[in-house]
Amino acid sequence: MRKILEELISLFINKSDFFLELTIEHLEISIISIALAIIIGLGLGITVSEYPRNKWILTIVNLIYTIPSIALFGFLIPVAGVGDTNAIIALTIYGLLPMVRNTNTGIKTIDPEIIEAAKGMGSTDRQILFKIKLPLALPHIMSAIRNMTVMTIALTGIASFIGAGGLGVAIYRGITTNNMSLVLAGSVLISILAVGVDFILSFIEKVTAVGPSRKKFLNFFKNKKVIAIIIIIIVAISAYEIYEDYGHETINVASKSYTEQYILGYMLEELIEHDTNYHVEYSSGISGGSFTIQGGMQNEEFDMYSEYTGVGWMSVLNNGGVYNESMFNNLKEEFKNRYNETWLDSYGFYNNYAIAVPNDLAEEYNLKSISDLSAISSQLSFGAESDFFSRADGYDNLSKVYGLKFRETMDLDVSLKYDAVEQGKIDVVEVYTTDGRLYNSNLTILEDDKHFFPSYYCCPVIRQETLEEHPDLIPVLNKLSGKITVDEMIHMNYEVDVENKDPKTVAHEFLLSKGLV
Repeated sequence: MRKILEELISLFINKSDFFLELTIEHLEISIISIALAIIIGLGLGITVSEYPRNKWILTIVNLIYTIPSIALFGFLIPVAGVGDTNAIIALTIYGLLPMVRNTNTGIKTIDPEIIEAAKGMGSTDRQILFKIKLPLALPHIMSAIRNMTVMTIALTGIASFIGAGGLGVAIYRGITTNNMSLVLAGSVLISILAVGVDFILSFIEKVTAVGPSRKKFLNFFKNKKVIAIIIIIIVAISAYEIYEDYGHETINVASKSYTEQYILGYMLEELIEHDTNYHVEYSSGISGGSFTIQGGMQNEEFDMYSEYTGVGWMSVLNNGGVYNESMFNNLKEEFKNRYNETWLDSYGFYNNYAIAVPNDLAEEYNLKSISDLSAISSQLSFGAESDFFSRADGYDNLSKVYGLKFRETMDLDVSLKYDAVEQGKIDVVEVYTTDGRLYNSNLTILEDDKHFFPSYYCCPVIRQETLEEHPDLIPVLNKLSGKITVDEMIHMNYEVDVENKDPKTVAHEFLLSKGLV
């Protein structure tokens, strides 16, 4: 326990800027979502209570609340794209139920005789609502706000799966890079935020209760000096954020959710900011891979990312046949015509798919190629990340080509596949040939003897409009052309996945070693 605490404190100290930035992002997304949920939820709750024929609103809100959060984020991608906007919409929707329900309940439980007395004294419906009903319903409403706030702050952590910021970035990156200290650090900070905000709301709930403390509290916020200070703080924060980006055009870089992509994203970020006056907004660890990022590229949310040639040909363009590098010009032309995106030259390394089994299993059944699996696949379980099961170069076609029929399959995050093999949860696993953990994992890579998997050289892909607006990006990005070998990429992945080094540090050290910065 002491060792874990020491590691955590060291991590907070060494990466204080990283955690501070994520914490601010987390609070921004959460506070905007909470504010919208309060405003919309109060309005809907009042509507339901004042006009009973609108009870269908409560039914719909209840129904939406049953949708799993990650699914709701996914459903909103075609509408709101990826990033903070998607997260805010989803979190606002999730916050509506407690607000609508408690507002309605609070108003409905008011003693009818109080309302009748107010009407008898000549009060209008508006006066009754704002001077009697809402004040008396305030305990229910404050309870809803407290519950919804804690829930929203916690759920904001999931938003990193669709490219939003916040402390979920630390958790997800920790999972995908096998860095449990990073996972714990992100989780602890989210808990501290949730408890801290709940404590503040608890104090507000007490002082807004009927009595002298409520009067003092309201008078405090009626004070002109207090109002002026609040306005100055808000203006100062807004001015600082505007100043940070002043004079810097923004280039939006995206990466997929595994170690290699994190490192490449940081390389692009550092090179661009080092050689140009542009500011880079880096969205790391986008869940859904090529499909999600391509949607973001088409919606102009991202300007560039790193893609693999075989993936582009088979999974993005959905072309048949096995891709090889002699088809690169065709790949570039189709991307240009269909998506108005440009492929630049490869970084120099390839990252192929491979099928692997534990060494003892390979020895027991003399497994050397994927074809050797066909005789025993019905006795074995297979594991891979989710998108491998839906790709043209993935599970279904692999099974057809090699005649495989596994006993069961398991969807796993990239970083969890090796743990699943070690724990005996799966027998056969799909891996990347540049995985840092592959070379100390006691796995045997089976030969792709039927040449099922295409070639996967990694290249930067950039929106043509971005290139036309910023042609000076081309020589900057071309600095990485042919500069990264397979062994160098494996070593960098190993540094992050096994030695727990920061991907940004690894990227910086590589650029320094090549004299690029």
